[in-house]
Amino acid sequence: MNAAQAIGCGPGEVRIETGVKDEMVFVKISDTGSGIKPEDLEKIFEPFFTTKPVGVGTGLGLSISYGIIASHGGTITVASTPGQGTTFTTLIPLVARPRPIVGPALVNHPKENEHVLQNSY
Repeated sequence: MNAAQAIGCGPGEVRIETGVKDEMVFVKISDTGSGIKPEDLEKIFEPFFTTKPVGVGTGLGLSISYGIIASHGGTITVASTPGQGTTFTTLIPLVARPRPIVGPALVNHPKENEHVLQNSY
C-alpha cells in the first residue's frame, strides 16, 4: 500500500520479488515513487511516524511489520533515493530458531502441591 501511495496517480511501477537464499526467505518490494527523504529514513520504523496528512495514515504499518518480522528472527531493511524510489527487503529464516519464552512462569508456592503463576515481565 505504501508503494502504491508513493507512486500516486502518475506512471510508475511496483515490483515484488520473492525467493530463498542462504536458508532465508526474502521478499523485496520496490517502487518507482517519490522515495523517502534521508532525514525520514531513520524514523520510518518508529510507531506513529508518518509523512502522510492527518486521516490518511496512522504511522503504525512499518512499526508493526518490523516487530512481526523481528519476532520470527528476521530483518527488514530499506534503501531509498528521493525522486527515484524505494526498496524494502525482508529476510526471514526458513527454519524456526528457538527463542526464550518470556511471560508468566510457574513457581513453587510454600505449601505442598500448590503453585502460583508469577509474572516475569
